[in-house]
Amino acid sequence: MTPFSVGRGRRWARLNAVRCALLGTALGALTSLQAQSLDAASLKTLDQRISAVSPQLVSWRRDIHSHPELSGAEVRTAKLVADHLRRLGLEVQTGVGGHGVVGILRGGRSGKMVALRADMDALPVQELTGLPFASKVKANYLGQEVSVAHACGHDGHTAILMGVAEVLAGMKAELPGSVKFIFQPAEEGVTEAPDAHGHVPSFGAKAMVEQGVLKEVQAIYGLHLTANIPQGLAGYRSGATMASADDITIEVTGRGGHGSAPWLGVDPVVAAGQVVLGLQTVVSRQLNLTQDPVVVTVGAINGGNRGNVIPDKVVMLGSLRAFDEDMRQEAQKRIVATAEQIAASSGAKATVSFGPMIYPVTVNSPALTEASLPALKLAMRGQVVQIPKVSGSEDFSQYQKVVPGFFFFLGGTPVGLKAETAPSNHSPLFDFNEDALALGVRALSVLALDFLQRS
Repeated sequence: MTPFSVGRGRRWARLNAVRCALLGTALGALTSLQAQSLDAASLKTLDQRISAVSPQLVSWRRDIHSHPELSGAEVRTAKLVADHLRRLGLEVQTGVGGHGVVGILRGGRSGKMVALRADMDALPVQELTGLPFASKVKANYLGQEVSVAHACGHDGHTAILMGVAEVLAGMKAELPGSVKFIFQPAEEGVTEAPDAHGHVPSFGAKAMVEQGVLKEVQAIYGLHLTANIPQGLAGYRSGATMASADDITIEVTGRGGHGSAPWLGVDPVVAAGQVVLGLQTVVSRQLNLTQDPVVVTVGAINGGNRGNVIPDKVVMLGSLRAFDEDMRQEAQKRIVATAEQIAASSGAKATVSFGPMIYPVTVNSPALTEASLPALKLAMRGQVVQIPKVSGSEDFSQYQKVVPGFFFFLGGTPVGLKAETAPSNHSPLFDFNEDALALGVRALSVLALDFLQRS
């Protein structure tokens, strides 16, 4: 997942106020929710099983954390997962969409199938947490040696889903349907360059979908850990929840020359600088932001190698985020026109291209969200709040294009830190409270059981 932020300061003050109000009504709410969802005996059994597996959750998480693997290279993690699922007696398939692992738990009673998903890959980030189990791993990333770390919580996601598999496998006889456990590789992005024809292989969720991972599935659930939501709290949103993401490449071509006589050439560096500033008007002046937010960012500018040499070309890399397909397409048109026309005004030429859309908008099915909320509130002991839109992106959205899906955020602020200032996902200092692991198991288990009982 790309960096997470749902707003800070005042927003979290409001969320904390809601949290306090929820605390005061939690007991009454639980009594009502139990009547609607799981019976008290099933919930008690579930909690006993979660308590038994909790120490293993921490052990799994720390083991995975200290052995992170980049997108498309999740060999060790996939084996750990597959071995665990086989020990539980599940039907196991490996090598799905890369190093993806799928386990199917068929219940003792017939019914529908629900899927639960966790991502397994790490990031090319040097960990600076100082944890005793911190990563010291290095690997090759796009031709360079880089440090690797679980700076986004995927180690926790994997441990949580391994725990859910163990808990529900122990309840197989009374399970009214089937659960498909999807352990996904490569959520963080492509690690392969395009081939000679410009084709980038499918990866992650898209590759798993293309290989039929959602066959028989009626709904899918997923979660994401974040330190920027208080420990013990879950955040959700119905409809468009996380943004789509498009990579932007802009090549500005001029005519190189000597830095002492720029009038004899066409300076692509100056033109590129003007393009960067002009692109900000795409959002601030050219799009109707009362409809939906859009974000345009230029994150890299590369060109030239000496102070007295004007280069022929500058390459800029950026990102476009949107929550609506019409807005996304309009933004792309405006980006192209703005870059081309600004460059042309100085005699240069801009060529704009957009990478393959890996992350569509993450859209929580309104019907599934509404139906699932009582179960989520039950699992979280009433500690559930609605959050603003998140401009980060998730390829969980690829599953939601095929079946109804519900994706939510699980708070895990480390002890001694505040949610609004804790290091965010993708930070080299990112960490989460390991008490969130058992809560994650409870949430996904209750959601799965509730869905099967309702179906």
